[in-house]
Amino acid sequence: MNETLVNVAQFQAFFLTFTRIMATIIHVPVLAGRSIPNPIKIGLGLILAIFMTPLNFTAFGRAGMDLLSFSVAIGKEILIGTLAGYAANLAFGALSIAGNLIGLGSGFAAAQILNPALEEQGTPLDQILVVTSFLIFLAINGHHSFLLGLQQSFEVLPINSSLPTVAQEPVLRLTASLIKIGVQMSFPLLATLLLTDLAMGLLARVAPQIQVFFLGIPLKIGLGIFALAISIPALSPLIRTVFGNIAPQMLLLLGK
Repeated sequence: MNETLVNVAQFQAFFLTFTRIMATIIHVPVLAGRSIPNPIKIGLGLILAIFMTPLNFTAFGRAGMDLLSFSVAIGKEILIGTLAGYAANLAFGALSIAGNLIGLGSGFAAAQILNPALEEQGTPLDQILVVTSFLIFLAINGHHSFLLGLQQSFEVLPINSSLPTVAQEPVLRLTASLIKIGVQMSFPLLATLLLTDLAMGLLARVAPQIQVFFLGIPLKIGLGIFALAISIPALSPLIRTVFGNIAPQMLLLLGK
């Protein structure tokens, strides 16, 4: 009758698991963007921690930690979760780069608005591309890949384990590869806009009386929207590849 349902070690294991989960998912716009209420984020973290804690308790051990050791362990879980979340967020950052490049070339850069999903300023075309990518992320079960990578992070680095040794080269290589993907996504539209600029330049030489600047602004905006509508189906396989590699990217930065 004197036994408690949950001892100190079990509570500490649950809280450390919850800490890493929350430190990871807050970097994923689909699961924990600014538009999602905080109670829902915390509830999602609690549900995931309930399912993942039993798998981690064996590696954690049955002896509780003192307050100082527990505080240090919380800090380590926050750092590990932030590192894994950074790897997952890079996939959405590549899409943001593509949207900003397209918006800059098509003239939408003058209409900067707040993107609540990525919590940054962006162009309307950036908004369209990001929202479309969110739908593709959910359609291809990208959240399943993210949760799988999150669970595998506990296998690679159990709770209260030592911090991973993060090499500089994998971080730079991963970041550079996703920047390259963002440029590749925007290249067809940028090529279209470049041809438009060349045509406007030739028109200005042939007919100097035509106000090419005022004619080119609405033309480039219209072509940018039209080209984006055509290119989104072609970009879908590349977006699928980016989201499908979220779990390996998370484990790569954690040292696996």
